Amino acid sequence: MFVSVLVVLLVLYAGLMVAYRRGWDRTPVFKIPENFIPKTRIAVIIPARNEEDAISACLQSLLAQDYPKDFLQILVVDDHSDDGTATIVENLGVPVIRMAAFPQPEGQAFKKYALQKGIEAATDAELIITTDADCTAGPQWLKTVAAFYEKEKPAAIVAPVRFTPSADWLDIFQTLDFASMQGITAAVNTLGIRTMANGANLAFSRKSFEAVGGYEGTTHLATGDDYLLIHKMQAAFPGKIKYLKAREAIVSTAPQPDMLSFFQQRIRWASKSGKYKDTPLTAQLLLVYAVNLALLVAFFVAFTPALSWGAFLFLLAAKAAAEFYFLDPVLRYYRLSHLSLYFLLLQPLHICYIVLAGFLGFMGKYEWKARTVGG
Repeated sequence: MFVSVLVVLLVLYAGLMVAYRRGWDRTPVFKIPENFIPKTRIAVIIPARNEEDAISACLQSLLAQDYPKDFLQILVVDDHSDDGTATIVENLGVPVIRMAAFPQPEGQAFKKYALQKGIEAATDAELIITTDADCTAGPQWLKTVAAFYEKEKPAAIVAPVRFTPSADWLDIFQTLDFASMQGITAAVNTLGIRTMANGANLAFSRKSFEAVGGYEGTTHLATGDDYLLIHKMQAAFPGKIKYLKAREAIVSTAPQPDMLSFFQQRIRWASKSGKYKDTPLTAQLLLVYAVNLALLVAFFVAFTPALSWGAFLFLLAAKAAAEFYFLDPVLRYYRLSHLSLYFLLLQPLHICYIVLAGFLGFMGKYEWKARTVGG
């Protein structure tokens, strides 16, 4: 009975991977039109907490953007840092909003409140773009986003993010996992089965933000400043959330430095589950979790006569093959094909990680930026 259930789950899972591959392949690649002259006033909002090691590189990449200075505002919101973050920002000539100057509303999440203050300060901007203090972008990033915005007139733009791995196995594992999530983000948007988002590279019009009440209704949640906002916009503006597939629009960031930080990050992301009414996405997440949990159980069952090791390895290979069918073009797009071999070698770790991170994410307790959330 167990093996039959696992086989059914894997068939459904393979179908999901085929759908993801179809969605990725159908997502059009955007190119900046020739002789494009931006007309959109942009504000880039960067919430930062204890980012003195990363904020300089982030801002240097923003200051080097090929975008009209009169149409660009960069704002760093210092979220109660106790290091030199704010001083570094000021020394680079970038405005900084110090959240210590504002009383923190009871029950309101720090990051969403910081973003809200940044958006309020960007009074002249038509388009708001959020990124993280540990991110960098190429010089055509903002011009590409603006060209896409002026062409499509969307309520919001979900754009790509890429990890930059070292030779460390944990970096490689995170990079593969994150590339998969980025591929799924593009695919589900194109297929029209909901939209995912990452606040490291997210744009939305001020009008859309104000029309849905900003973060209202989710301000008590420590996470979800990206997806939960987009979820509201998708309900208010069906078909107006667009995915920008353009290498020039990729934002890069480093993986987490150690296993504990990695799990804390993934638990934080997983904790958004159950905070929204999104049946299609919830069904996908449940299927992914069920397949990985069933394969983990199957590993132990293989020590009994109920399942041979040959059958277990075949089922494991079937899962990996389905995933790689979807992931291969995504890795090629992000120029990460050289990591393909590691994908197979790290399959056992990936299964354990999905099961553990999913369970702990459901519990909803984690530490992030020296703050304990949930519990």
